[in-house]
Amino acid sequence: MTERTGGCACGSIRFKITAPLMGVGVCHCTDCQKLSGGAPNYVALAPEASFAVTQGEAKIYSIKGDSGNNVKRAFCPECGTPLWSMPTQAPFVAVKLGALDNNADLKPNLHLYVESAAPWHLLHEGVPTFPKMPPPLPAQGA
Repeated sequence: MTERTGGCACGSIRFKITAPLMGVGVCHCTDCQKLSGGAPNYVALAPEASFAVTQGEAKIYSIKGDSGNNVKRAFCPECGTPLWSMPTQAPFVAVKLGALDNNADLKPNLHLYVESAAPWHLLHEGVPTFPKMPPPLPAQGA
């Protein structure tokens, strides 16, 4: 599935993704837990250039991440649905799986910030876990 669509619970905000996803992750950091109401944050990484808002305007909440860079978190100003995050200097938009119209084919590739996971957070067997962020990938050609 190349094109995906999604939006908020009330229908005010709509978006589309026009390229294959880069992966699916589960973040257990305390910020994600607060923003989700306690659960970890399930996200699909969409290439930034392939992501577009097609209806409405999301409200943006900005917070400083572990890297020291800002992370912008979008949500619907009408119904409060968390929609996506935009880490500064990242080539992707982290779209909340619950905001996608169809997410049945997606499964996690990794778990992040498991050192912050609540004891009742489920970890998927066989899926790599990292105490915080995974180490950076080596540069191409290195």
